[in-house]
Amino acid sequence: MRIEILGSGCARCHGLEDSVRKALTMLGKDAEVVAVTDMQQIMAYGVMSMPALVIDGKVLSSGRVLSPEEAKKAIVGASV
Repeated sequence: MRIEILGSGCARCHGLEDSVRKALTMLGKDAEVVAVTDMQQIMAYGVMSMPALVIDGKVLSSGRVLSPEEAKKAIVGASV
């Protein structure tokens, strides 16, 4: 599983990454978590508000920082 956090590297982006890492720990899952700050890559996903959460190439959230519980639900939903 590849999880991408799209954003400029701001505090909100780091907050989303922290929530994702906590969710992975709660689930006992291992995944590649990557911060994507390149605007061309971000635009390729069609994301207009950041931070955004992308799991295995699919945008699951944009414009908000998910809680660890919300991130957990997104990860479980993406692995089905």
